[in-house]
Amino acid sequence: MDLGLTGRRAAVAAASRGLGFAVADALAREGVRVAVCGRDRGRIDDAAARLVGDAVALVADVSDPAGAEGFAREAAAALGGVDILVTNAGGPPPGTFASTPLEAYGPALDLNLLSVVAMCRAAVPAMRERGFGRVVAITSLAVRQPYAQLILSNTARAGVTGFLKTLAREVAADGVTVNSLQPGSHGTERLKELYGGSLDDAAAEVPAGFVGSPEDFGAVAAFLCSEHARFITGAAIPVDGGEYAGLL
Repeated sequence: MDLGLTGRRAAVAAASRGLGFAVADALAREGVRVAVCGRDRGRIDDAAARLVGDAVALVADVSDPAGAEGFAREAAAALGGVDILVTNAGGPPPGTFASTPLEAYGPALDLNLLSVVAMCRAAVPAMRERGFGRVVAITSLAVRQPYAQLILSNTARAGVTGFLKTLAREVAADGVTVNSLQPGSHGTERLKELYGGSLDDAAAEVPAGFVGSPEDFGAVAAFLCSEHARFITGAAIPVDGGEYAGLL
């Protein structure tokens, strides 16, 4: 299927590896010119070199709003504009209500909520003017079923989902869609580290019977950016092999 993305321009945050890289790779293979960012120059240069086409590597730390906004603006300058924005960042430290001090919430909100707001503020107005845009945020299943020991992530990611839903309704008439993807277990380096190299235990928790590949996730993200997905907006979509068990 031709996704109709040839010639589009995308900014993909935190894309030196894992799901961020998988999304950048899927878009590049569809003819999108991609700008990617990471905190380490060597690592992001290596990632960009592995992408199809003329990818742009930028050093940026999206863990705070200023760095996130800077990435979106630098990407637009390097590409001549941004048609597709993929927001992404790591998660805050683990903890419970009892173990997490009040001062820990600010950095968590910067990382997983305000950084997304900042990137959208930098990229979405120009999308609205052009009459086309795609925002895809990588969030977490924690939005649907909060994880134990992850009170900071649960709180921040639920907040960003509310922001994205509100934004989607405000910009829909301008040809801009805003959606989020909620990853389950995918065979990233991070998941392998958590399970000691073997993903058998992780696969046992997935109804599909296997851990998804990063490429599986990237393909879904690329579709949401396509012309075919123009009527999908304001959605928060699990990509999890059936792991989420709720009805809504």
